[in-house]
Amino acid sequence: MIKALREKYNAAFTPEVYQALLEELNRQQGKPLGFRVAETPVFLDQEFTQKLVSAGDALVSTILREDFKQLTEKAIPQEWKTAHENEQPHFLTFDFAVCRDDQGKLTPRLIELQGFPSLYGFQAELAKQFKNHFPVTSSFTPFFQHQTEQEYFDLLRRTIIGHHQPQEVVLLDINAKEQKTAVDFYITARHLGLEIIALEELRQVGDQFFYTREGEDQLVRKIYNRLIFDEVENRAEAFQNVPDLLTSDQVEWVGHPNWFYRISKYTMPFLESEFVPKTRFLSEVETLPANLSDYVLKPLFSFAGQGVIIDVTASDIASVNDPENWILQEKVRYEPVIQAPDGLVKCEIRLMYLWPDGDEKPTLAINLARLSRGKMIGVRYNSDFDWVGGTVCLF
Repeated sequence: MIKALREKYNAAFTPEVYQALLEELNRQQGKPLGFRVAETPVFLDQEFTQKLVSAGDALVSTILREDFKQLTEKAIPQEWKTAHENEQPHFLTFDFAVCRDDQGKLTPRLIELQGFPSLYGFQAELAKQFKNHFPVTSSFTPFFQHQTEQEYFDLLRRTIIGHHQPQEVVLLDINAKEQKTAVDFYITARHLGLEIIALEELRQVGDQFFYTREGEDQLVRKIYNRLIFDEVENRAEAFQNVPDLLTSDQVEWVGHPNWFYRISKYTMPFLESEFVPKTRFLSEVETLPANLSDYVLKPLFSFAGQGVIIDVTASDIASVNDPENWILQEKVRYEPVIQAPDGLVKCEIRLMYLWPDGDEKPTLAINLARLSRGKMIGVRYNSDFDWVGGTVCLF
């Protein structure tokens, strides 16, 4: 959105340099990435960056409310409610669409929020590779609060590792090294020294948890949680090696599982901000709006856009059997603003916060962006196009 830099970047772009960038990213995990990386970063000017920061501040103020846990207690499914919840989310991510306001100026509008980690390792690496391969971007940064990559990773280390030894901390997911986002796991492990393990590799012995490190049992004291419980098909089978994991006081969670549910689409109806579209629980909608085409219907407990109905009809709403688990949200209209060689594409920007133990409030640290030509923004919905996919904002 910085016109002069956009023109310089597009003029300097070549498919060969872009392929070299991808090869360097692939090298981080020893195989091709599991998702599409866009051909360009997003360039943000000061005015729009400040709007993003203000929008994020407004949402953080709600999460800092003393009654926030009380408001969101019903968000946690009983089967996944995990004991020994800490008082704060270690991670916050807010997704904003780039839109135009009534005066025609670009403005962010909230799409979704999560109390769950995102690609904190990969985004720093992606920004570095764009700057290495396209020198016109060299004076720009993806960081909001930090001058250097080292300062940023120090904050990430303080959040995830804390006072523990790196080998006592594991990054945990189902089939962790096979996930589409595994490249982020590898980069994080390289910077922080923790181990990447799959859920089935974690073992319980007595009341403690172990994994195998260099042929020997290693005690786990902390879990960097990348496990989305909604994706666990059979709870009993998945947790057979660690039956007490969700109730134990012998392990700390960084990214406690309960916060995944508390800070989610469930939170949207409680937010009040010029940057937040009108949102209501479907169970509380007594009369459907006359302009139903201006709304979207979203399931509360889904991931990566699955189950969202964009073109809502009255029959769609009538067919919902559990309206308390759905929200009706004012439709956000993306404005195509990123100049590709063959036209404009739409953009969504994720603000990514870190909140280490002991800090009074979260720190806005880094960002993620996604470019799209279709109705849905996620990279899985744009795999057949170019100049779309995951990227990073520089400013």
